[in-house]
Amino acid sequence: MTTQESWEPTTVLGKLVKEGKITSIDEIFANNLRIQEPSIVDILIPNLQVQVLFTRPVQKQTAAGEVTRFESLVVVGDKNGHVGVGLGKAKQTRNAIEKATYSAKLNIIPVIRGCGSWECSCNRPHSVPYKVMGKYGSVRIALFPAPYGLGLVAGEFIKPIFVLAGISDVWTWTKGNTANHINFAFAVYEAFKNLYKLNVI
Repeated sequence: MTTQESWEPTTVLGKLVKEGKITSIDEIFANNLRIQEPSIVDILIPNLQVQVLFTRPVQKQTAAGEVTRFESLVVVGDKNGHVGVGLGKAKQTRNAIEKATYSAKLNIIPVIRGCGSWECSCNRPHSVPYKVMGKYGSVRIALFPAPYGLGLVAGEFIKPIFVLAGISDVWTWTKGNTANHINFAFAVYEAFKNLYKLNVI
C-alpha cells in the first residue's frame, strides 16, 4: 500500500493526484483518463480489498526444457462500485500475486449499480440496473437485475468479483467454457465495462 507522502508519481495524472488536484477516483473515470500507476488507486481508494481467485503452476517449454512458473488471477475492489481484475505470471507464487494485483489496480473500473428488478422497488444500489452482456474468449455472460435479498445466482468462482464490486443480488446466464476461469472472470469484468459504457452514452 502506497502512502501519499512516500509516493513519487511518474505520470501527469499521478502528479495531479499527489498535489490534491484530483481527489476522487470517479473524477478520473468522468474525464476518461487512463490510470498508469497503481499508487493512484492506493491513494484514492484507501479501503481497497484484494482477493486471490487462484494461483496455479504452469509449464513453459524452453530450449533447456520445461520451466515451471506460477499464474495468479486477482480481483480488487472497495465493495462500493469499483472493481478490477488482473492476471500475473512469475517464477514465484508471491511475485505472481503481486503482478496480478498490480494489473488489477490498473484495470479498475466503475461499476454502475442500481435496483432494476421489477420484483423490487427499494432503490438501493444492490444489483445491476438493467441486463448487460459480457464476452471474453469463448465465455459469454449475461447479468440481470435481481430483487433485494436474493443473493448472487452465479458460479462460485466469480462471486468474489460481484462482492468486491458492491453487488449483492444478481441473476446470471452463461455460455461457453466457464471451466476456463480466466475467461470466466474477465467476461464478468467486460460486462461491468459494458454497463458503464451504456450508462455514459
